[in-house]
Amino acid sequence: MKKTTRFLAFVMTVIMLVSASPAFAESIFDIFPREDGPITLTVYSQLANYSGMQGGWSATLLEDKFNVKINIIPDSDGTYETRMESGNLGDIVVWGANGEDYQNAVDKGMLLDWEEDDLMQTWAPYLTANYTAALEANRKNNGNDKIHGFGFNVATTEGAHQSFFYTWDLRWDLYKELGYPAIKNLDGLLEVFKQMKEINPTDENGNETYAVSVWPDWDGNMVMYVKALATAYYGYDELGIGHFNPTNGEFYDCLAEGSPYMECLKFFNKLYQNDLLDPNSMTQTFEKMSEKLKAGGTFWSIFNYAGSMAFNTPEHLEAGKYMYACVPEEATPIVYGLGNQGGNRIWSIGADTEYPELCLAVLDWLATPEGSMTMWYGPKGLMWDYNEQGGMYFTELGATCNKDSKYDLTGVEWTSPDTGNTYVLSNNFNDGCLQINNTTLSKDMINPEGKLGEAFNSDTWASQLADTVYPIQQDWRDYTGYTLSEQYMENHPYLIMPDVNHKEASKDDTLKVVWGQVTKAIVTYSWRAIYAKSDAEYNFHVNEMRKICDQYGYDQCVEWSQNEANVKWALCQEAMGLK
Repeated sequence: MKKTTRFLAFVMTVIMLVSASPAFAESIFDIFPREDGPITLTVYSQLANYSGMQGGWSATLLEDKFNVKINIIPDSDGTYETRMESGNLGDIVVWGANGEDYQNAVDKGMLLDWEEDDLMQTWAPYLTANYTAALEANRKNNGNDKIHGFGFNVATTEGAHQSFFYTWDLRWDLYKELGYPAIKNLDGLLEVFKQMKEINPTDENGNETYAVSVWPDWDGNMVMYVKALATAYYGYDELGIGHFNPTNGEFYDCLAEGSPYMECLKFFNKLYQNDLLDPNSMTQTFEKMSEKLKAGGTFWSIFNYAGSMAFNTPEHLEAGKYMYACVPEEATPIVYGLGNQGGNRIWSIGADTEYPELCLAVLDWLATPEGSMTMWYGPKGLMWDYNEQGGMYFTELGATCNKDSKYDLTGVEWTSPDTGNTYVLSNNFNDGCLQINNTTLSKDMINPEGKLGEAFNSDTWASQLADTVYPIQQDWRDYTGYTLSEQYMENHPYLIMPDVNHKEASKDDTLKVVWGQVTKAIVTYSWRAIYAKSDAEYNFHVNEMRKICDQYGYDQCVEWSQNEANVKWALCQEAMGLK
């Protein structure tokens, strides 16, 4: 253990006398004095889409509260291997999954033991007291009787499921203009798209419109948007090289005839053949897609974050343009269950950090209700607060940023409740959000610090329900009979994927090679099939994909995935009380 922890004996008595977060945060400066200057913590995050020093409002807040700066290192080709070989993963380490990479780091002693010298109990009192199940789940998964961190989206209060993000957002103003035609299934949706393009052929910049614009950045074992459409339509969760049915444990390998993946792959080809898929989808970034969406260049998204959350600006609403939930009759979208064990995206700390106490203190605050609210919505007092009834509400500035994440905060003053110092902010709101890109508490659990039974999710706040309603929003409400998409989705058929503590099994060296070849072929030939100009060309690419994958050893990948499905189903049955 680093020599800094020798101070623990000195400060232990003081720490045990205090439990409030502000007093706790001040005590860290007994070890790392402010006058020595800010400390830079390196955060290696496999989930980050940003590289470099954290900027904006969260950088200001963290330096004020903890005297730290955050240097974020995202995951890219060779990053994990390089950092493992160096023997230093970073100060804070965020994992995209609790599988092989994480377990390898555990086995090689690369991650801090949070209980050594009572580190966690001393410097992370909120985690210690409130994340018991998540911490014990981490211990169980590690296989060494040690706690090295905790998973994301922890629910410390009970609830049925998370909020829906497969909300099937559709340009409601165009749908209204068409007379609200029935959408029974994907074929019906295709016909609506054709009609929408006829009445709205160009976007606000004069460019051609499409039903949807997608991006390849997040492709993995399969093409992401094809795989996700299968999840949004059938309610089956991604698993290995296919999908898992949470109601009966069945596994559907992606290349099987009639599989959910193949059904959705054909749908995307139909979109392309009808000039309804943005032809730049295979090469553009998420950011480029977002620009087109915000300019009215697309009619639809299965995701709320790539649909209504980005499109529904005050300007669009005032102009009578609206994107909101409209699920096909036969679709059964997935929604994920809440659980107290946390998900598979792990918060941990590098074993070689010089600042274990400081890392734990930062993570402990991020794990509190206020820390979580701050990560989502900005600083308390400046962006949000509690009203006299104990309900959550946005300030005027917070409401603006919630509706427009790119809102420029340059020149905005913020006074710290901890130090009393006043700062002038810079950058836009989104750039100032913590770019580590992971969560602690689940956004959909009830906020234990509120008094109205509201979840952290602002869609549940009484203050938001009373917000300004534009005529086009009222039209959606009148037609559906619901106030918000969450209520609408709750009353449409859906499947719940139970929150289970599932850790994927490791792959041996041979399977790793086979897996890499197979999944690369699946992604490559899926895109070729999507861009096929005829059914004959589509069939050719699909047949080539199957033939090449079979030659690489597709059956081995299916066998591994099926075994994982069996394990996951046993866990689901246990979670649902079926065994």
